Amino acid sequence: MTIKALFLDRDGTINVDYGYVYQAEKFDFIDGIFDLCRRAQEKGYLIIIITNQSGIARGYYTTDDFNTLTRHMCAEFNRRGIVITDVFYCPDLSGPDRKPNPGLFLKARDKYHIDMAASVSVGDKSRDVTAAQAAGVGRNFLFDGVSFDATLQAL
Repeated sequence: MTIKALFLDRDGTINVDYGYVYQAEKFDFIDGIFDLCRRAQEKGYLIIIITNQSGIARGYYTTDDFNTLTRHMCAEFNRRGIVITDVFYCPDLSGPDRKPNPGLFLKARDKYHIDMAASVSVGDKSRDVTAAQAAGVGRNFLFDGVSFDATLQAL
């Protein structure tokens, strides 16, 4: 059986990017993200979040703050019947895991035995697409901030 994933960036793709978001009350979901994830789940994709979180290294918030917000985010998906398989994040300002490098994608691939060529990624910055391509993700979408239609059609 082929294991495929929908890889999502967080800030600017799942939630509105207000800059270094780490509080639930400032975490606003982007219209259409739940529909996209529900469709992906129905089609057998694991849903995996790949996110740079340099706000930790910059001292804007802590790892505990990030983990608390991640639990909130996953609970909101769960309330809608959507399972987030895992969240991979890089708190550093550089290194092999920080996008545009593919490190986090490769860790997800290895942990879940994902067929990268059969997988899809969505991010709002070119570094998201660059990292996914370097990891061998088959179809990659740069989210325009308006609609997930192109990604929905690709699933």
